[in-house]
Amino acid sequence: MKKIFVVSFISVGYFLNAQSISNSPYATYGIGDVKYDNTIETASMGGISTAYISDFTSSFNFANPANNSNFELTSIRLEATNENNYFKTNYNDTKSTKHSTYLSNIALSFPLSPKVKMGLSYQPYSSKTYDIVNTTESYEMINNVPTLSGYYTNRFKGSGTLNTAQAAVSYKIDQNFAVGLRANFYFGNLYDLNELRSYGKDGVANAEYVNGYETKNSIKNFNFTLGGSYQTLNTRTDKKFTIGATATFGNTSKMVTDYSNSTYVYSDNANSVKALETIIEQKSTSSKNLLPLQASLGVGYGSENHWFLSGQLDYKKGEDISYFGKTFDFQDTYRISAGGWYLPNYNNFRNYFSRVVYRYGAFYERGNLKIDGNSINKFGISGGVMLPFKTSSITRMSGLELGIEVGKRGTLKNNLINQNFINLRVGFNFADRWFRKTLYN
Repeated sequence: MKKIFVVSFISVGYFLNAQSISNSPYATYGIGDVKYDNTIETASMGGISTAYISDFTSSFNFANPANNSNFELTSIRLEATNENNYFKTNYNDTKSTKHSTYLSNIALSFPLSPKVKMGLSYQPYSSKTYDIVNTTESYEMINNVPTLSGYYTNRFKGSGTLNTAQAAVSYKIDQNFAVGLRANFYFGNLYDLNELRSYGKDGVANAEYVNGYETKNSIKNFNFTLGGSYQTLNTRTDKKFTIGATATFGNTSKMVTDYSNSTYVYSDNANSVKALETIIEQKSTSSKNLLPLQASLGVGYGSENHWFLSGQLDYKKGEDISYFGKTFDFQDTYRISAGGWYLPNYNNFRNYFSRVVYRYGAFYERGNLKIDGNSINKFGISGGVMLPFKTSSITRMSGLELGIEVGKRGTLKNNLINQNFINLRVGFNFADRWFRKTLYN
């Protein structure tokens, strides 16, 4: 059975890399819609993780690798996300809906010793999947009367996924202090295409050739996340206080951006195969600031094996990225999160729902995009449950994870786009003590 789990883990990683993920029109900017961190446990609690040390022995924290002092079992997590986005803009009173289901996380974690724990994880970090056509009418003056002469179309199309593979190690210094380090490898290709066409007033193209400007970002990037945590437990009251912090730094390697301005025709009805292409301009640039400095600070308070509440502040320095031959600057991002969990009574085996872990949370994020003076902000509320398998106990908490996130992004001001979303998540956590020695024959 354990060999089957390992083979499944590797196979799922292949499909995660190949899948297509849809997202919002705001993905046209930069590296697309950032999906990380997509773990159900974190997302169901509003995103809190920096000061979250699980009370249970089966949960590994990748966001702050220091927070794994209680982790004792080998754990395999498989998770999927269903995104439902509802868009609206005052421009022509346009409405649209997009849905997407994809594998959002696979992770394998295990203890190396009572003080040293290790985890491996694979997730989509960001993605681009959009296709937007902007049509503009052109007029000419005939007898001093504006008369329709044709149309211009400006098509924006994007695709690609940026994935991240991680290896995290935590070390417990003493009863209260712990540190951790996570190595992050980002890889993938992101494509943006801008096509210009002109049509007569009868809708017939004025020219057979299309003028297209394509940008391809090839990304292979390393950085590191350093984490630390302090937790104190009052043994008389079973109350815990936790403080944690992380910093992501040390970008290495680079992103190579290739530009191509050309004319061509499509040889198929789906407009996917180019033919008779003539290159007008080509160039290539590279940058090293794709994933800039990030930091997080969190505090938490709770009762051992019963409840926990935490608040967290995240900061991400604004990056700049090339897009259609121009450099775009993104503003600093701030995110405020609050959330926690509640377990009624883990010893009550007569009532199944008293052994269910209930999670809750909320967040507000000032986004890195600022368009026409409007910051594209995001806020939402979340919740979830961990339904333990029938044989699960407090020392071997395996089960079915369910989560939901409801929120809003963007604005209707200046004909921008308002995005309402409902994200559903489902996953499994299989935890057991795989490598214990046999004491008796």
